[in-house]
Amino acid sequence: MASRCVFIKNAAGTLSIRPLTRHTHSCLSSELKPEYDAVIIGGGHNGLVAAAYLQKAGVKTAVLERRHVLGGAAVTEEIIPGFKFSRASYLLSLLRPQIYRDLELKKHGLKIYFRNSYSYTPLLEDSVMGKPPRSLTLGINKSENLEQISQFSKRDAKVYLEYEALLDHFVNSIDPLIDSIPVDTAALTQGSLIKRIRALKTLKPIMKTGLRLGQYIPHFYEIITAPAAKILHRWFESEPLKATLATDAVIGAMISPQTPGSGYVLLHHVMGELEGHRAAWGYVEGGMGSVSMSIAKAAASHGASIFTEKPVDHILVGNNGKTNGVVLQDGTEVRSKLVLSNATAKVTFLQLTPQDALPDDFIRGISKIDYTSPVTKINVAVDRLPNFLATPQKEGTKSLPHHQTSIHLNCEDISVIDKAYEDASSGIPSERPMIEMCIPSALDPTIAPSGCHVISMFTQYTPYALADGRKWDDKERNDYADRVFECVEQYAPGFKASVIGRDILTPPDLERIFGLTGGNIFHGAMSLDQLFLVRPLPSYANYRSPIKGLYLCGSGAHPGGGVMGSAGRNAALVAFADLKTL
Repeated sequence: MASRCVFIKNAAGTLSIRPLTRHTHSCLSSELKPEYDAVIIGGGHNGLVAAAYLQKAGVKTAVLERRHVLGGAAVTEEIIPGFKFSRASYLLSLLRPQIYRDLELKKHGLKIYFRNSYSYTPLLEDSVMGKPPRSLTLGINKSENLEQISQFSKRDAKVYLEYEALLDHFVNSIDPLIDSIPVDTAALTQGSLIKRIRALKTLKPIMKTGLRLGQYIPHFYEIITAPAAKILHRWFESEPLKATLATDAVIGAMISPQTPGSGYVLLHHVMGELEGHRAAWGYVEGGMGSVSMSIAKAAASHGASIFTEKPVDHILVGNNGKTNGVVLQDGTEVRSKLVLSNATAKVTFLQLTPQDALPDDFIRGISKIDYTSPVTKINVAVDRLPNFLATPQKEGTKSLPHHQTSIHLNCEDISVIDKAYEDASSGIPSERPMIEMCIPSALDPTIAPSGCHVISMFTQYTPYALADGRKWDDKERNDYADRVFECVEQYAPGFKASVIGRDILTPPDLERIFGLTGGNIFHGAMSLDQLFLVRPLPSYANYRSPIKGLYLCGSGAHPGGGVMGSAGRNAALVAFADLKTL
């Protein structure tokens, strides 16, 4: 397998190429056996969660990861010597509390650094009477939030708490749906009487959600179907606040705040919880790979066998329509009654599964899933913290509260985000990209040398396919990264001079390295036509597939993307229930 290279500043001050460093995992197994009860394709966090629950239930389980490192997109890699990066996903919030407790992840090494302030939006504006440009900082302190918002609108400050309370109500109301298996519509309408009675239980979470929403059902319907911009314009008048909130509605999605349904993604990003703290986002000590490693250790503690560098070539399907296991790319057969795939639906069913074993309409449906991605992730090593004009850093190198937040750049106005989206819709990387910058080393001292820092830049919008047939080669990657760095320089002069090295991951890179079809971080768009009862397809939202014993356990299944673990847990529960009938 060819090693991925990164660009590192050499003594002459130019960027040279250096290959990545590899590390081993202590929880890996050494001997692959010819047969298991269950095989998990892919060692991403959902696959590891599925393995942990199955093995805990007594099902002999093996995890087969394609790459040299566990975690899928929730991974830590030392891509520049001394700097450990959360190379793809970079923040933790959505991991379900039940999984956190059931798998005792804290006991297995998971440590979280909480952020008191969670959002910082500096403005590009001229100083007035010697004062620095304004900025908007939001966090857990409600009175400080109101004071910050009052800089731009006293009216907005008055209604902000009401807005937050409404979103909290919506999130609490849909909580039962997140952890449950979607309604089994086939069993409800076509099964035997016993199956229909059992299937009635799957309606319970929907009923709970409806009862919790109560009189707010129409308001909930509006927020999940309307453009986020419409909702935000109704509530607020100040552009910095609206644009800051709008970033949650479009992050990771090839949509603009004007796109109908973008309000749901807004909810998706405020439905998290960390150690009892609702809507909290935090950094994981050692990077996001530590999340995956804590889950892997939990699975291994129950006896699961976990392997890296075991790419699966295809899934075995017998003449009886049941899966018999998998075949690795080196020809090794691994037999099993259950196969759970942590890969995307497209990879699972169009690349790994024999096509003659699947119905034509199922193949057509899978081929039409939207995997469009706007994301280019840039990982940066720097020799000092960025010094923002809006919040100048005094003497010393200690991080300030705003360094610990998600820093939103080019987000002063929703129209700036709209324009960035329009550029990419034409096949052109955004002229002024929306940038979410995080500096986890501002809280976590374990991931960078003393005095230095790692920076994560989650940028959009960049198309998968460039206009005029151009390819994402090193020149295109670096041209775009230079554009992003020029934007950062406007907010924090001196940033470019602080860069030691960088790793640029465009949508095709995210697809090639992490197996994310189209570079989509959610394993498929989080649009209303690809959620809940229709994720990945109608009649297959219950993690099963047309092949008995084959299940989808990744983010391409309900409830979707983010480091949640629900898809892995739910798929494991379904597979375990089916095992005795296979």
